[in-house]
Amino acid sequence: MDIKMKEPVLVIMAAGMGSRYGGLKQIDPVDGIGNKIIDFSIYDAREAGFQKVIFIIKRENYEEFRQCVGDKLKNHIDVEYVFQEISRIPEECAIPEGRVKPWGTAHAVLCCKEVIKGPFAVINADDYYGKESFRILYHSLTKQKDTDKYQYSMVGYRLKNTLTDHGCVSRGVCSTDSSNYLLSIEERTHIEKRGGRPAYTEDGISFTELPEETVVSMNMWGFTKSILKELESAFLEFMKNEVKRNPLKAECYLPSVVDILIKAQRARVNVLPTDEKWYGVTYKEDKPQVMKAIRGLKNKGYYPEKLWE
Repeated sequence: MDIKMKEPVLVIMAAGMGSRYGGLKQIDPVDGIGNKIIDFSIYDAREAGFQKVIFIIKRENYEEFRQCVGDKLKNHIDVEYVFQEISRIPEECAIPEGRVKPWGTAHAVLCCKEVIKGPFAVINADDYYGKESFRILYHSLTKQKDTDKYQYSMVGYRLKNTLTDHGCVSRGVCSTDSSNYLLSIEERTHIEKRGGRPAYTEDGISFTELPEETVVSMNMWGFTKSILKELESAFLEFMKNEVKRNPLKAECYLPSVVDILIKAQRARVNVLPTDEKWYGVTYKEDKPQVMKAIRGLKNKGYYPEKLWE
């Protein structure tokens, strides 16, 4: 397909292995005929207007991922692959001895620098975001242009719509101003249901309750191309500083870079609220619930039985 240079494209981060879930969950079916969460996301994105998808994957997963995901899409949407590798670092930096962990989500998106020509959306491969979320994000990407500040967007979910019954989750808790622009994102790495209500802990002992309506980031972003040079600068600083402090496990996170730009008053992020329910397989025990939800959406006519006929 011939995609216009400035048409929004969809970037899907699929390089991570599901450590809590076990295995390559991005290609694990969530219905009886082999469709995966990523298939439903791409179906919704294409319906919203996206004409190209860029997959960020590990090089060693390419053949399996292409056979299970990419090949069936090639007659429906333009497909490109980018490899996230720990060797893709600035020339003046070195990989610490024993480092095998990827450099994080900011680095993943930075790996797309050579192939992104205009506005783009970023999502996780193993999250179900809902049709409305793709529609509002695509619409935002067709309108937003950088001014004296970078103009970005983020789909904001209600915390109650993103929780699992089977353990803790990590969520970016958002603060917004009266015009729904993002003020800050605070990463809460341990949120769980306690007595049916969400609460977070920093020490595993004391818990602080969070309102169910709290807006959280599920890594569904809309960027102009300008973010790429900022990721490049931020990643270089990360390599020089954070990696020295924690050489084997430090990660450069996409929301953290955005948060720095906001606080420096160099970027504005329009939070696009959605009441969609997020689904994901954080733990193996989540899968039956996800499959039940997909079955229900098919029964309501949201999706055909086979997505890519």
